[in-house]
Amino acid sequence: MSRKLRLQGVDAPEICQRGGVAARDTLRALVEQRTLKVQVKYLDDYGRGLARIEVDGQDVAAVMVQRGQAWSNRWRRSLGPYAVEEAAARQAKAGLFAEPDPELPRAFRQRNGSCYTTDEKGAFRLK
Repeated sequence: MSRKLRLQGVDAPEICQRGGVAARDTLRALVEQRTLKVQVKYLDDYGRGLARIEVDGQDVAAVMVQRGQAWSNRWRRSLGPYAVEEAAARQAKAGLFAEPDPELPRAFRQRNGSCYTTDEKGAFRLK
């Protein structure tokens, strides 16, 4: 069964943003053809499930942040649930953090909007 999900607790670069393809490819390598444990507790504004996903006992979101492929999702003054993993990735200059000042996806979306548009059937496609 196929569903649109978002990893809970992280913000990864948009596919059309610098680092977006690498983040997608990292996620794909972590989960493709693997048995996943998926827990969905909430839906986002677009009806996608906000999911905690595990593979072989590993939290996929934590691994994405550790590898520098996503940010811990900030909320108000909180650095988010993966702040420790993000700090380690920054210190190691892993992935996105190899750049001196990587742009938060939230800032990218505010400036550029989404990389996607919907067609007449409501399916998403790249702009």
